[in-house]
Amino acid sequence: MNLVAEARVLLALARGAARDGSHAQRLQRFYAPQADAYDAFRERLLHGRRELVDLLPTPAGGHLVELGAGTGRTLEFFGLRLAQLATVEAVDLCPALLDVARQRLASWPNARVVEADASRYRPSQPVDAAYFSYALTMIPDWRAAIDNALAMLRPGGVLGAVDFHLPHADTEGRVRTSTRVSRFSQAWFAHDGVHLSREHLPHLRACLATEICLERMAPVPYLPGLRVPYYIFVGRKLR
Repeated sequence: MNLVAEARVLLALARGAARDGSHAQRLQRFYAPQADAYDAFRERLLHGRRELVDLLPTPAGGHLVELGAGTGRTLEFFGLRLAQLATVEAVDLCPALLDVARQRLASWPNARVVEADASRYRPSQPVDAAYFSYALTMIPDWRAAIDNALAMLRPGGVLGAVDFHLPHADTEGRVRTSTRVSRFSQAWFAHDGVHLSREHLPHLRACLATEICLERMAPVPYLPGLRVPYYIFVGRKLR
């Protein structure tokens, strides 16, 4: 990543997300100036995506949907597994990021890029797997997005998620952070339209039969010493 592109991303982060307009308009205004440099910078920030993909079962001939797909970068971690799927859909609200996704997925005839709200979009057939990759923290009504993902899954289908979060400090065996670090992380991410929550994992676990639930800590570029918690979750829809 060259210095000019890096500077554009850092400037966008410093300015922060817009506070007015629709959710789609706010996303476009924030990401359009940095769309071409989006992936290179966030490779150092968005941890656990490849691990989620490795843990997410995708049957040959199946149907896969990524909700809040952005540039489609996470789909690349599937590698040749994408070719074995009947359909792959990348759904997002931000035109600037979807332009990058279209270029990225152009060589996959089974892949389709969809400009739509992840909390409302439904594919034409039930899907075998759906997932959110650092998207739930950016969706205002994230519960509706999870409910929508569950509704599109076939019985026995799987839902995956990887994202930043705030762990429950009183839960034994989980990642713990100090109150000061948690407050700083909340404010720092919220400035850029990313809203950390303690409720994602409990809601996912309540809605699905948990197969994988991991909690980790990740470094943050340009903020030495700061490590933020993230989770990887895979659950199965029982009926």
